[in-house]
Amino acid sequence: MIYKLYFKRVLDLLIAICAILILSPIFLFLIVIGTIKMKGNPFFIQMRPGKEEKLFRIIKFRTMTNEKDVNGELLPDNNRLIPYGRFLRSTSLDELPELFNILKGDMSLVGPRPLSKKYIPFYTIKEHHRHDVLPGLTGLAQVNGRNSLTWEEKFEYDLQYIQSISFKNDLRIIYLTIKKVLIRDGIGQGEEAPISLHIIRKDMGK
Repeated sequence: MIYKLYFKRVLDLLIAICAILILSPIFLFLIVIGTIKMKGNPFFIQMRPGKEEKLFRIIKFRTMTNEKDVNGELLPDNNRLIPYGRFLRSTSLDELPELFNILKGDMSLVGPRPLSKKYIPFYTIKEHHRHDVLPGLTGLAQVNGRNSLTWEEKFEYDLQYIQSISFKNDLRIIYLTIKKVLIRDGIGQGEEAPISLHIIRKDMGK
C-alpha cells in the first residue's frame, strides 16, 4: 500500500526522466523522420480516459497518414498505415512519447493500457474498475499475450494487476516488457484486438 500511494510515482519519475535523457537522440531522429514521412506533424494526440475515467491527451508518434478519399473522408486504416508506421509499431517506438504523459502524471509506467473513450459505455460494472488507477505505458495484459487475448482476458489481467500492485510486480512487468519489445513478441498490431470492443458488445446487446 505504501508503494502504491507514494513510491510508485517516484519510480515512474525516475525511470521516465532517465529514459527520456538516454533516448533523446532517438526522439530527435524520429521527430525529423516522422515530419518527413507524415508530411507534417509527427505526433498523434488523442483524448483517452485515465484515472477515474478523466480524459487526458495521450501523445504517440504517428503511424498513419491523413490521406482522404475524393469525398474528404479518411481512408481505411490499412491504407494509411505506411511502412514507416509499421516499423514504429513493430518496435513499439510509437509509444515513446508517452514517457512525457508519465512525467505529467497522466500515466504510470505500469497499469491498464488507456483505451479509446468510445469504449467506456460498453464496460461492465467490474471492468470500470480498471480506471481506479493511472493507466500504464505497459501492463500485465501486455506481457501475457497482448493482441492474442480476448477483451475479457485483457480486462481480467487489468483487474488482477490492480489488486496486486507492488514494487516487485512492477519491476517484473517492466523487465518482461523490455524483453518482449527486443524480440518483438506480440507487438506491432496497435492497441486493439481485431474487432473493436464497442462493435462486439453492441452485437451482444450490452
